[in-house]
Amino acid sequence: MTHSDLSDVQIRVRALESALVSGGHVDPAALDALVETYEHQVGPHLGARVVARAWVDDDYRARLADDATAAIAELGISGRQGEHMVAVFNTPEVHNLVVCTLCSCYPWSVLGLPPVWYKSAPYRSRAVSEPRAVLADFGVTLGEDVSVRVWDSTAEVRYLVVPMRPPGTEARSEDELAALVTRDSMIGVGVL
Repeated sequence: MTHSDLSDVQIRVRALESALVSGGHVDPAALDALVETYEHQVGPHLGARVVARAWVDDDYRARLADDATAAIAELGISGRQGEHMVAVFNTPEVHNLVVCTLCSCYPWSVLGLPPVWYKSAPYRSRAVSEPRAVLADFGVTLGEDVSVRVWDSTAEVRYLVVPMRPPGTEARSEDELAALVTRDSMIGVGVL
């Protein structure tokens, strides 16, 4: 990527990073470690593993429904912002949507960094008052026979939506299934 390909925000971030590093305020190795962590050690690929396991293993699904924090830890996934997890399961009758109305509480350990829109005031307020309109903004239209449940994350409890397994995926491996799962589907603003 050349400098001319960068957005204004990217240019400002690079300028700020350069100023902080050249001023001795930030260790470049620490920045690299942070990037490495959020690219490989946490992120939606971990949540996707949880969902895929729940799709292929009924016993795991039951444990996830009973105590999501413990079930997620079974897969070696733990960390800050993921200590008190609750898994909610989409069904043909119920679609789950997660929001944090007060700030941006988000399960970093299984979904990585929250998207910008998740932290925005319009999303936080509209998800509660008009969830179907918010879902439509994301291209999700549900039938009137599907109820929408909105879950308000807090500092104490974070939610993970387990989307419905896409039809026609019975022959796929757990890894192949995990590749189908998106961050948005685990927040509830997407369907598979």
